[in-house]
Amino acid sequence: MTSPLSRPPGKRIDVGSALPLYAQLYAILKARITGGEWPAGHRVPSEPELCALYDVSRITVRQALAMLAQDGHITRGRGKGTFVRDTRLTAAPRSVSSFSSELHDLGMKPGSRILDVRLGEVSAALAEEMALDPGAVVVRIRRLRLADGRPIGIQTATLPSARFPGLDGLLGDDVSLYSLLRDYFGVVGTGASEIFKASTVGRTEAALLECTPSTPAFEVTRITFDNEGVYEHTASLLRGDRYQIRIALTSARTEGN
Repeated sequence: MTSPLSRPPGKRIDVGSALPLYAQLYAILKARITGGEWPAGHRVPSEPELCALYDVSRITVRQALAMLAQDGHITRGRGKGTFVRDTRLTAAPRSVSSFSSELHDLGMKPGSRILDVRLGEVSAALAEEMALDPGAVVVRIRRLRLADGRPIGIQTATLPSARFPGLDGLLGDDVSLYSLLRDYFGVVGTGASEIFKASTVGRTEAALLECTPSTPAFEVTRITFDNEGVYEHTASLLRGDRYQIRIALTSARTEGN
């Protein structure tokens, strides 16, 4: 591996380029991070070291580092240095909230891209799980979920069309489904259950998630309900290298031995 204080071959600042020096340096440093040369937790060379390494001014270095910090690639602490940030999302203690809200709480910018929306009959398995009549019409919403503009998962939500008429016409990229349910239909979840399974990313999903096939992943199944019963089933495939769960455990008091 290349030393952090050495410049990889070809990674030079082009003073004749129309691209500003700080933008060139940003791209070079970002490539060292996203390419794995500087892994999460790695200490980034100091400002003077970067100045000497790339023959640029202190202002150029500071502008490039500010861009990296703004994009979430590094974290900076006064007197502590600059370190590559662990971009995996660590889910906080679970609550009945949207994925968008979860990302907000983690300091990430949520986003989504609609992959497919369609009406159809519920499957026999989902009809039983959601307490729907066989053949009931549901709306299926397949979305690519983004965190700070980077793909993190694919989600397919299924909801009863009779309870949410016209929902398919309200959806769009970067629109929070839970906000629509609350604002247009007055529905807010009172509880949910989730099942996590270890899995891997398939070839088709890998293209959407911008990763290689067989990348570790979580398969998450979620059932959400309110006082009227189950109203949502969501199946998610989340990249295991960008998402992780933290569960708080408490000691249990035992009697006797």
